[in-house]
Amino acid sequence: MFAALFHLLALSTFALAGVQELWWNVTYVHDADPDGLFARRVIGVNDSWPPPPLSVNTSDSLLLHVTNSLDLPTTLHHHGMFFNSTSWMDGAIKVSQCGIPPGQTFDYVVPINSSGQHGTFWAHAHANAIDSGLIYFSQNTSYLPPIAGTSPAPVTSAVGFNENATLPFVIGRTYRLRIINMAAFAAFYFWIDGHDMRIIEADGTDVQEYPTDMLSISVAQRYSILVQARNDSSSNWMIHANMDTTMFDKVPPTLQTNLTSSITYAAGQNITDIGPVQNYYMTNDTALAPVDSIPQPVASQSIELEVVFQTMDDGTNHGTLNGYVYNSPIVPAIMSTLTLGENATTQEVYGPYSIMLNHLDVVDIVVKNNDKGSHPFHLHGHKFQIVNRAQQYNSTDPTLNPPLIEGQANPMRRDTITIPGGSSATLRIVADNPGAWLFHCHIEWHLQAGLAVHFIEAPVQVQERAVGQVPLSLNEQCAALGIPQSGNAAGHASATDLSGLPSGPWPQIMGWLPKGILAMTGCVLTAVIGMLTVVWYAMGVTDSEEEIEQGVRRRIEAKRNRKRFGLFKKMH
Repeated sequence: MFAALFHLLALSTFALAGVQELWWNVTYVHDADPDGLFARRVIGVNDSWPPPPLSVNTSDSLLLHVTNSLDLPTTLHHHGMFFNSTSWMDGAIKVSQCGIPPGQTFDYVVPINSSGQHGTFWAHAHANAIDSGLIYFSQNTSYLPPIAGTSPAPVTSAVGFNENATLPFVIGRTYRLRIINMAAFAAFYFWIDGHDMRIIEADGTDVQEYPTDMLSISVAQRYSILVQARNDSSSNWMIHANMDTTMFDKVPPTLQTNLTSSITYAAGQNITDIGPVQNYYMTNDTALAPVDSIPQPVASQSIELEVVFQTMDDGTNHGTLNGYVYNSPIVPAIMSTLTLGENATTQEVYGPYSIMLNHLDVVDIVVKNNDKGSHPFHLHGHKFQIVNRAQQYNSTDPTLNPPLIEGQANPMRRDTITIPGGSSATLRIVADNPGAWLFHCHIEWHLQAGLAVHFIEAPVQVQERAVGQVPLSLNEQCAALGIPQSGNAAGHASATDLSGLPSGPWPQIMGWLPKGILAMTGCVLTAVIGMLTVVWYAMGVTDSEEEIEQGVRRRIEAKRNRKRFGLFKKMH
């Protein structure tokens, strides 16, 4: 990814309305060591790390020229932006584009001024992660420097991280903090000692003020909070961001799981640390009420997706949705939609991990997490309404598995949701954004392990609205990478021929297979015959003494005859 794990932004000012045009050269940056563990190579922008923050007015359009100076194809996904009817700008590799080849440039047009969207978003690629936890701050498109007197690594010496970072507060003021979890894996629990917090935004949705003393924030989620500064400057105060390590198989001994920074009222004052909290708890996002009220529409379709991690038939461990491991198609899904004509409305042409949505259908996506750990699921191109949650989806107890209530006046809307182990969530969307959209767990290696599907939404409308809109570079860069630019998921101009499409591995088939049945049948028959033989001998009738004597005489006579025959041969 192009960003560190945990990012806080103070309230930003905005540039003048218009087109904001930027040039990003995606590069390797060597010897970065912001966390003090060890120097390493990271992925940055314009030979620096962390990548620059962006502040864009809602009346602006963002034109971002992205050059790939890595040695592998890459993309840039503007997380949470809708890209209405232009999903080739979404940056999901093998769904919305083939990828930017090394040495080439793709121009991302982010139509913020026509999207109706505002709030907190972030940009990242769907590959390459940063492993250690970091807190850093930015304001007005610039990073806040480290605390005076600290000595961070030279490569990142202009940016404060963790204990070398601080937010300057002025007595009596109210501050808006935008909090983004840019991690590859870990969720965080966030709080500020000595200060109350009020949630006012989640994932680009403004909400009625909601007081809280702790935030749980999963990978890819964003919150804005209001923090009231204290009325005295006698102490500075600790900021905490503690990793949720419950999903870690093993916590590396060098990993700093509890991160701290500070709020500074007066330089040189002691930092008050109230100490560890007694309990962590999840933020109840269903209790948040959007400022712009949208009643719950009536669903016309329901799609169930069951999350399972299991050992597959090749011995590897993978995540599956309804038993399928997600494999990227050969031809990006949006390009199949654009080139297949009437066949584009056939779900099968996009592969077994695709789901077709009709234009303007109201769809419930019911995600059942049959895994022990939590999973943060993100839907590209949409916000969903959270219309139901179940603590234990297979329970008959209505307090653990409540029924869905229709007619809700204003359900919470967001684009990334945490679904704990054993629970479920019902996400309602209106299929009003024609395109190809990925739905996936945002833990990076869970996506790589196959925990995803993609939705093909309103393909007829995609074709109608794409006329004259698709950039030439979309096809040219596929050709440069040797990837077909048309046809079904396997690259064939067919509604049925998917030969060559990557598939599997598949779940192990438990129970009796044909070979096993045949082998067991042979074993059973052999055992039965043996048992019958024993029984037959055991039940046989014993010979009388006279019969035994006759038998002995016959054997003696036969022996004599053999001797006579042998003598005759010898004399001859």
